[in-house]
Amino acid sequence: MNREELKNILPHREPMLLVDDAEIIGADEAIGHYTVKGDEWFLQGHFPGNPVVPGIVLCEMIGQASCVLLADAVKGKTPYFTGLDKVKFRHTVRPGDCLEIKCKLVGSRHHFYFVQGKANVDDKVAVSAEMSFTLMDAQP
Repeated sequence: MNREELKNILPHREPMLLVDDAEIIGADEAIGHYTVKGDEWFLQGHFPGNPVVPGIVLCEMIGQASCVLLADAVKGKTPYFTGLDKVKFRHTVRPGDCLEIKCKLVGSRHHFYFVQGKANVDDKVAVSAEMSFTLMDAQP
């Protein structure tokens, strides 16, 4: 799925759409990509002369890539984080880096979904996390 196809699933729009493409690679796994261009809003002031993608933005990228696993369930809903656990930041992400985001759906209960994800730059793990989120009806 390219960005336009992702917009059919995700409620996010620029500048908050943080996945360039994504695909399902099995019943419960997905892979996505995002290339950091350098002009993103989250790099302004983080840090001047030494731009680094903030950790929580990396977690958001994993969350958005995860939503392709629930394409039918996400339509017309808004995904909200309900938890982040075992988050580890291991490598900085800078302008020009291309993130490969891998996600695995590890469980669900009612409207809650549980995902393990990680994002790599050049085969180096930048961030790994376990996360949960819920799907709520979209507000008008």
